[in-house]
Amino acid sequence: MSAPDYGRAFTLWRASAPEWGAYTRHDFVEALRRGDLPRANFLHYLRQDYVFLTHFARAWALAAAKAGTLAEMQAASATVQALVHHEMPLHVHICAAEGIDAQALEATIEAPANLAYTRYVLEAGYSGDFLDLMAALAPCVMGYGEIGARLKGAGGPYSDWIETYAGEEYQALCHDVGGLIDGALAHRLGPDWASLPRFEHLAQKFATATRLEVGFWQMGLAGA
Repeated sequence: MSAPDYGRAFTLWRASAPEWGAYTRHDFVEALRRGDLPRANFLHYLRQDYVFLTHFARAWALAAAKAGTLAEMQAASATVQALVHHEMPLHVHICAAEGIDAQALEATIEAPANLAYTRYVLEAGYSGDFLDLMAALAPCVMGYGEIGARLKGAGGPYSDWIETYAGEEYQALCHDVGGLIDGALAHRLGPDWASLPRFEHLAQKFATATRLEVGFWQMGLAGA
């Protein structure tokens, strides 16, 4: 499968991130595709991902506060809406079917790999600007989109999870976020943004967040 077209910045960042393949084709992901990932590992990952998404939604809310235009604010707030009202409820639904109720899900203790990743993303927003935050957020959004598109139709016990990220709604979100990032770069840095040192700095943030995604999958593979 060719790389999805989620915008110019994503294409450049993806190509320069050394661990992008290790992230999107991690053993955890391949076990989801084959359907042989132990259920206990999946549920451990899902509980941690629920905690992650709580912080991820906060980061997107911070993006709305850091936005420089109405369009940026609308895009960031729409992403918060999608996370809080669609993706997180999916986790609640799957966990409830496995006997993990909402109260137990909320009480999940955050794993070190989760702490490292979420706090890195939030710090990118607290100490940086809108572009810094977008570079740190992008690997999760686009990486799951790429994984979903590649695994689409795999079937098996994890088909609901796969089809969530392969579906039109999530793929549209990836394209929208890619367009948001390209527009934000042009708005702040001008038409030659890809040739500027600032863009290289952002690429490094993207690469670091990608490395932390690898650690997140590894946490899921190791289990509780």
